[in-house]
Parts: sequence; C-alpha cells; structure tokens
Amino acid sequence: MAEQKPGFSLTPEQVEQFHRDGFIGPFDLYEPEEMEQNLRALRPKLLNTKRAVYGQGKGVSGVTNLANYDRHLDVEFLARHIVRPEIVDRVASILGPDVLCWRSEFFPKYPGDEGTDWHQADNFANVAGSKQPQIEWPNDAEFGGTITVWTAFTPAPVEMGCLQFIPGTHDVMNYDESKTMVYDQSSINATEKAGVRRGFFGYDYRALQKDPGWAPDESAAVSQVMRQGQFIIFWSTLMHASHPHSGLTDQMRLGYAARYLPTSVRVYPYSDELEEFGGSASLERFGNVLVSGTDTFGHNRYTEETVDGFRFPVPAPGGVS
Repeated sequence: MAEQKPGFSLTPEQVEQFHRDGFIGPFDLYEPEEMEQNLRALRPKLLNTKRAVYGQGKGVSGVTNLANYDRHLDVEFLARHIVRPEIVDRVASILGPDVLCWRSEFFPKYPGDEGTDWHQADNFANVAGSKQPQIEWPNDAEFGGTITVWTAFTPAPVEMGCLQFIPGTHDVMNYDESKTMVYDQSSINATEKAGVRRGFFGYDYRALQKDPGWAPDESAAVSQVMRQGQFIIFWSTLMHASHPHSGLTDQMRLGYAARYLPTSVRVYPYSDELEEFGGSASLERFGNVLVSGTDTFGHNRYTEETVDGFRFPVPAPGGVS
C-alpha cells in the first residue's frame, strides 16, 4: 500500500475494506445539478466523433461503438474528470503512487434495455478480436485486472439499471478469457437468466465459464444505487453486472468508466489495433495518461494532451523516453 498523503487518499481501514470486498464507495464528486449541467454541455460533443481517436472507419461498426471509447482524449471535461484528485488519490491508495489511465468508456442503458451479464475481466482478451491480452501484469504481480472508476453521469437507481456486485469475488476468476463468445443479435433484450433479462451486447458471457455447470451466487449480490455525480471504485475481476432498465421512466442511465493501472503493467502489448465486438480501430493516436507519480519502466506510450491541445493537469511522464 502506498504511503498515505493529504487529500482524498483512502484510510488504511478503507484500503482493507477494498481488498476484502473488491469495491468501495460511492463517493461524491459532482453535485447533481452540476453534473446535469455538465451533461447537457457534453451531449453534443459526444455525438460528434470526428475528433475522437477512434472516430473513423470500422471504429463505428460492430456491436459497440469504438468511436466513443477514450473520449477523455478529445473532450476537455472528460480529460479533467479522469485526473480529478478525488479519484486519483483514492486509486493511488490501492495501486501505489505511479498510476496511469489507459481507457475510458461510456455505458448507456436506455428504457427497456436488458441488464448486463455477470462477468469478470482480467486481461480483457475476452472482448479482443485477436484474443490477445489488452493489459499484461508482471509475472510476479500480486493482482490482475484493472481498477474501474464508474461515475454516474445520470441517476442510477435499481429501476434504471444500477450496477450489481458480489462482494469478495475478485480473487478467483470464474471465466476463461481465451474462450470465444458467439454474437447473436436476436438475443438482445430477449434472453432471461435466472429470471432476469440479461445479455452482453449480443453475446452470452456464460460461454466463457470455466465450469459450464457453475452459476454465480446471486443471493450474495448487492445493488449499487448511486445518485447523479457519484462514483464507485472496483476491481474489474470482481463479479459485476447490472439490472435491466425497467422503462418506468424515459430517462436513460449513463455511466462513465475510467480504468487505471500501475505503470508496471503493459497496455496493448501485442497489438497496434483495438478490436472489440466486431469493431476495430488503429491505436496510432492512442496514449495512456499518467495521472500520478512517474513511469520508470518505459514500456507504455503516453500522451500529455488531448487531440485539441488541452494539457492534462498531471505530472509529466518521468522516465519515459
């Protein structure tokens, strides 16, 4: 554990809780009115993907829209968001002082949408078209996966599809990310699992189970209700899912996930192209963002500014050639 420092660092008790449960939060970041105002200003920028680093070619095809990945690299509000000390100080309490942000994603859930399958992600080969790991920890690493900071850009109650976690499940992987899932568009919003409409963007995550007869213990699940402007921190290896959007309101649920790693982890070590769910995009314009400390390893690529020249208010990547 990193030495505690002033600011928003987790207490030793909170760090212990995180390692026990695999998640901690939620924490306040924006007031609801502030977040709503930011969201209104953000929406037209998100619709315009011309400046997005994956905004061309096959990045806008497939099941998910890669053009809306890593929008912190072209949208200033998101660039500021991922480096907020309220987030970074807490993440550094877990990962140590030298931290990078390698990815961010939006997770919209529209009225009537199914819930997301129970799943875990260790090296993210499960969604990569090449089946190559997208992140690779050192051989002697104590952990795997990535730290996800999920921020509720809209309210996230149960009826709008809030997150679900099964505490303490982050230390054992129940899925084999080298297996293959088969895309079936007709299954979207049409499949019940344990009485709940669930899916994984046209895939069935159960296909990756190491034991086909195994099922998650949903009786131990907790629903992570969040107000607009809060965030929660969790290991990607934690068993997590989301409720369906009941459609009782016409408001979408929108979450924004930023993913963090220590600088010792290799990012996209075997690929110069991002491939996910049938879409693909060149990583030529991609760069990690060093959000805390320095990098003494030198095996990752960084960017210090967005495509529009806004400089991330973080330390320069020391030790990187």
